Amino acid sequence: MSIPAESFFLTPGAAATLQQQIQQMIAEGILRGRLRHGEKLPSSRKLASHLGVSRITVTLAYTELLAGDYLTSRGRSGYFVSDNAPRQPDFALPRGRRADAVNWDEVTGQRYSSGPYLAKPEDWRTYPFPFIYGQADSTLFDHQNWRQCALRALGLRDFDALTADYYTRDDPMLIEYVVRSILPRRGIVARPEEVLLTMGAQNALWMTAEVLLGAGRLAVQENPAYPGLQMILQQRGCKVAYVDVDAEGLPPDHIPPNADLVFTTPSHHCPTNATMPTARRRALLERARRDNFVIVEDDYEFEMSFMKSASPALKSLDEEGRVIYVGSFSKSLFPGMRLGYLVGSEPFIREARSLRATVMRHLPGHIQRTTAYFLALGHYDTLLNRMNQVYRRRRIAMDEAIRACGLSVAGQGGFGGSSFWMRAPEGVDTGALALALRPKGVLIEPGQVFFDPDRAPRNYYRLAYSSIPQGRIGEGIARIAEAIAETGHKATE
Repeated sequence: MSIPAESFFLTPGAAATLQQQIQQMIAEGILRGRLRHGEKLPSSRKLASHLGVSRITVTLAYTELLAGDYLTSRGRSGYFVSDNAPRQPDFALPRGRRADAVNWDEVTGQRYSSGPYLAKPEDWRTYPFPFIYGQADSTLFDHQNWRQCALRALGLRDFDALTADYYTRDDPMLIEYVVRSILPRRGIVARPEEVLLTMGAQNALWMTAEVLLGAGRLAVQENPAYPGLQMILQQRGCKVAYVDVDAEGLPPDHIPPNADLVFTTPSHHCPTNATMPTARRRALLERARRDNFVIVEDDYEFEMSFMKSASPALKSLDEEGRVIYVGSFSKSLFPGMRLGYLVGSEPFIREARSLRATVMRHLPGHIQRTTAYFLALGHYDTLLNRMNQVYRRRRIAMDEAIRACGLSVAGQGGFGGSSFWMRAPEGVDTGALALALRPKGVLIEPGQVFFDPDRAPRNYYRLAYSSIPQGRIGEGIARIAEAIAETGHKATE
């Protein structure tokens, strides 16, 4: 039986190459039983004509499938589905949707899905004015050198790093570079035993809370603060106190006297971008000594200090081992890599390492070794320099546009970063504003999720410039100002 060419189609806008798409749809057809053993494939000429691709593209796809034993060639007769082709067993094939008899909302308690999330559309790249935070700008990333480092990490010399089970350990090459190069830039002196790699800063914060918090313990977080931290603390079941920040970050005098763990972002507060002065940092450490609590320092965006040099980390001033330091490569390299690190006293790191081992043992060896090469060969510093130059220009352009359009900045910091913390007029709901801006091609981040949920204002929002080209900033800001004016006009009617 011959399979008609009309059975195949390509998906517009797919990320894979044409050849890969053809291979995939034929392989999936065989695996799912739609294309059966012995059936004849359309000729390369006929399938190419139907799909609107070159004949060589189809031929190469067929050749790869032939090598994988999905297809077989019979002389001049063409290509057929191989009798040895893999196929899913009948019980693995998709079946009709069933109705669950379990009330999963009740069983799970929705402990993890009910937290404050920053909703970002998956197709944000299709928007001409994406003022959203934390996404990589592919035009800035050093693809070529990253690829070379990845290929080097795949070499025979690094085979053990790629394939070995490290159990609870990390790649010694990457740890050595973090200890000898990254941490000293923050004024931190640490031994390898005091460093643990994590799946980004979020994972580092989760492990810290898991090790140090529980029912009855009091965690203190800034208000506003990183929404992901709110989710973590909510899931731990501990008591939480919110302390309002001011222009200099977290005020030590406002911390409750019975605090057990204090989370702070002193170098670059999230989301206001405020930087805590050295005098206040020392006061915070003195307060921790007096009341016997531990501080978790999330060193948020310290690499983006392009306006002036970053202050030394709070951890660098710590003489009693009270500070646990959280760092990450997610913003400086790319968020999809999910690579961060914890720095703390050896007994704490030992507990965190054991916790990590119970859920994922260690991070993928290839990612660790690739990153180690990228850092050690100087590509990381070159990338940071390029990003900071571009961010500086974008920041200036956004500052000028904001001033020209009369928008209000609630916090922008003096060191750099990648965003502005904004305040709309009273009565403007930035959640509704964000939805109204989407049809205009503009994405913003409503600020309500950053605050204490019991007293969260609705008129704050964040504008990031990390993902938007400089030339589009002015028009995007003008559209935001126009939408805010329209919202205010409707509110007065």
